[in-house]
Amino acid sequence: MQQRARVTAADIARLAGVGRAAVSNWRKRYDTFPPPVGGTAASPQFDLDDIERWLADQGKLPAVADEDRLWRSLLAAAGDPAEALAVAGDHLLGRKQLPYEDLRALLDALAPNEPSAALEALWTRFADLPGQRAVTTPDALADLMVSLAAVRNGTVLDPACGTGRLLRAAVRSGATTLYGQDVDGAATRLASLWLTANNLDGEIRTGDSLRHDAFPDLTVDAVVGNLPFGLTNWGHEDLGYDRRWEFGVPPRTEPELAWVQHALAHLGPGGRAVLLMPPSAASRRAGRRIRAELLRRGAVQSIIALPPGAAAPHAVGLHLWVLSRVSDPAPEVRLIDASALEIDAILDEVGYSVPVVDLLDEEVDLSPGRRAPAAVTTGATFADVLESHNQLRAVVESLQQLVPSAMTDVEGGSTPLPTVSVGDLLRAGSVQLLGPVRPTPGDPSTQRVWTAPDILVGRPPTGSADTALSPEITVQPGDIAVPVLADALTARVVVENGFLLGRGVQLLRCDPQLLDPWFLAGYLRTSANERQASRGSGSNRFDLRRAQVPRIPLAEQRQHGEIFRQMHQFDDAVRKAAELSNDFTRKAVDGLAGGLLGLGECIDESSIR
Repeated sequence: MQQRARVTAADIARLAGVGRAAVSNWRKRYDTFPPPVGGTAASPQFDLDDIERWLADQGKLPAVADEDRLWRSLLAAAGDPAEALAVAGDHLLGRKQLPYEDLRALLDALAPNEPSAALEALWTRFADLPGQRAVTTPDALADLMVSLAAVRNGTVLDPACGTGRLLRAAVRSGATTLYGQDVDGAATRLASLWLTANNLDGEIRTGDSLRHDAFPDLTVDAVVGNLPFGLTNWGHEDLGYDRRWEFGVPPRTEPELAWVQHALAHLGPGGRAVLLMPPSAASRRAGRRIRAELLRRGAVQSIIALPPGAAAPHAVGLHLWVLSRVSDPAPEVRLIDASALEIDAILDEVGYSVPVVDLLDEEVDLSPGRRAPAAVTTGATFADVLESHNQLRAVVESLQQLVPSAMTDVEGGSTPLPTVSVGDLLRAGSVQLLGPVRPTPGDPSTQRVWTAPDILVGRPPTGSADTALSPEITVQPGDIAVPVLADALTARVVVENGFLLGRGVQLLRCDPQLLDPWFLAGYLRTSANERQASRGSGSNRFDLRRAQVPRIPLAEQRQHGEIFRQMHQFDDAVRKAAELSNDFTRKAVDGLAGGLLGLGECIDESSIR
């Protein structure tokens, strides 16, 4: 019997057009919400028909696309996403009838006259699965790679093609003939189906490209590849005399340099290869001789350091190697450190040229970040340094006026002031406690958001909401913002309006006829209240209700509050001076090191003023 289609909480959220949190809330609030029929406690699965009926009864179900229903049913029937897409593709191309009789009519009706369009609709849902997103090349990076490879009107080879994500990008960029190989038979089956469905020239084969090259005599205009990293059993023992190793036999620990030479072996004259590489391949000691030979013969055109997250593994900043087969080696290599850029901006980045002779040292390290000249690592012109210096000088000169007034000593000891807890003040209505806010389904606000990090470092609101916030609290002058979680209890008084309270922040709103906000904020920050408000030993979560403040008349509160306001202003100025000092020192040193500044410019008092 064919298994019924199942969906996850993420699928339900997409069907209903809400966030994951809404689905979680529905499960808790409604006894009628369908129970799980599989999966795990952390990732339960639900019957699709039951979910659709429940959503319809609740008025929460938009029209469900036929592609979604069909795809979920195919997944349930086949059990494996690649198999589900493959059998659907075989049916659409007339190769073999869909083995699931109940689904044939729905599949035939999806795009009766355009099998490629129907297959593309199912492919989109296949590619959106978490497992696929984790192992394939993101479209933005794939488009960058084929642009660098200059594939337009040319033939392209991907020796580790998987399901063909890079080859798809090559077609978008104008490639005419495609070749691919991969050790994963299920993946190459899908890539081949796509090639056939779109009437594209080329061929996809299954096999290990290094051990068993399926295209040994093929030369192409471009090679692109998101290569498997860190393989130790890549065939080193069997391939010692392989004709591809024209730049040197790769050591066992350098499989990536074997892939580099495999790519170069398939390039025609003037052809270009763009390979996604681990950063270690640019600097590992075992590969320095091969890297040196690649440099001497002009095979390395450019190395680009990508930002972390550009592709899996997402925690690592990967490199792109741009290689070429040339007869006249260039005397320089272009290095681009794009680790702080967005993928879409990398093509506009110029980078810097490094003479090959400078790279041919003992380590032959091609890492862009390590080879950047001092003048490139900073834009510190004399105007930059002068502006930074003037800002620092203005803040330092203001410190003398901002030093808080001296306080007097109390002779013969002191009598502690009577206190009242913030909890009692809340019950008396002298102050309100608002927040913390939480994310909720819906469109995020366009207003600025005062985040916990903003408050902790004492800066204006810099955040923007990535989701709707509930409740949406507009901050007012005189409010006191306190992060819920922090190393130390931090309370800041709001001095401007027009922004929202961010997540993880509590807000105290005083009745100005009963309580001075600067007074309350100042006493909240005492060491005693930090201990009092902390929830348990060593906890960094604060319960403001436990804090104690002096019970004194409003006039005295304002006197105390004025002192606290002066201290706060002075503290912010000192912090700003420290930041500007670091900025000025870094720019000045980098400018001197990069030859953009002279000693006379830095010490010319007239130019500074």
